Amino acid sequence: MPDQPRPRVLSGIQPTADSFHFGNYLGALRQWVDLQDEFEPFFFIADLHALTVEHDPKKLAERTRVAAAQLIAAGIDPERSAIFVQSHLPEHAELAWVLNSLTGFGEARRMTQFKDKSAKGGEGAASVALFSYPILQAADILLYRPQYVPVGEDQRQHLELTRDLAQRFNHRYKKTFRLPEPYILKETAKIVDLQDPTRKMSKSASSPAGIVDLLDDPKVTAKKIRSAVTDSDTVVAFDEEKKPGVSNLLTIYSTLTDRTVEDLVAAYDGKGYGDFKGDLADVVVEFVTPFRDRTHELLADGDELDAVLRRGAEKARAVASRTLADVYDRVGFLKA
Repeated sequence: MPDQPRPRVLSGIQPTADSFHFGNYLGALRQWVDLQDEFEPFFFIADLHALTVEHDPKKLAERTRVAAAQLIAAGIDPERSAIFVQSHLPEHAELAWVLNSLTGFGEARRMTQFKDKSAKGGEGAASVALFSYPILQAADILLYRPQYVPVGEDQRQHLELTRDLAQRFNHRYKKTFRLPEPYILKETAKIVDLQDPTRKMSKSASSPAGIVDLLDDPKVTAKKIRSAVTDSDTVVAFDEEKKPGVSNLLTIYSTLTDRTVEDLVAAYDGKGYGDFKGDLADVVVEFVTPFRDRTHELLADGDELDAVLRRGAEKARAVASRTLADVYDRVGFLKA
């Protein structure tokens, strides 16, 4: 009896910084690695999405390579997963245009992230790309007709839009898209700012001291962990409301070592924050050092890294081109 095909899963990450940070890795990328065991994965660098905000063109290509190298260093295997760059497949933008024609203006305007991201400069200063990027995101997903899409809570609304657009297309033309289901990452680690634990660790919102970049010098990383905000107490305990800083450090410690938070709390019973943060700094350095070394090793062989991305794009195109051909046929475009 032939092997059953594995369910397809898809996700992407933007190349908007010089390094991924702990929030990226512990909140999502670590779980992507595990998905390779059960699914047929497609992972892409979302460089088209990087244009939704002002960016430095001189840095975009380099950041795209750095992002790809970090995915591999994190454990994404190019032999088991398609790793590719979004802009290498024009099918993404072409399908997005078709989906634009099915999306209501009010529907797009209700997207929470557009409201949040346009709030700083005002809606008048926001680009049309920022307004419509959930529709491009829907195209990213539907192009590969995946069964599952790994999502955090902040992306759930966009997946609902994707499902709505898939249903609308299927109803108006012909059944073409499967409705992707959310794959809620189990025990997703929510990592917050080391200096302001009331906010998420983020490139746009965190101070340099509050964010742990995976490609930082390990000595700098250790110092940031030791300098993380805790509280005036000395008890190592998990309480996100009363002790958000300590709880965040416990989450990082637990996720990196696979020890439970309860085990860690018991291990540091009667010890102060100094011992706890010192040990965590050692754990973090032990993790980031080989990750950083492997990333730099991959970047040093640019030709091979580019070849990995070309092979990934070929795998992706084999699926994406078929989907787009079906879409073009069903909306009535004249064949070339």
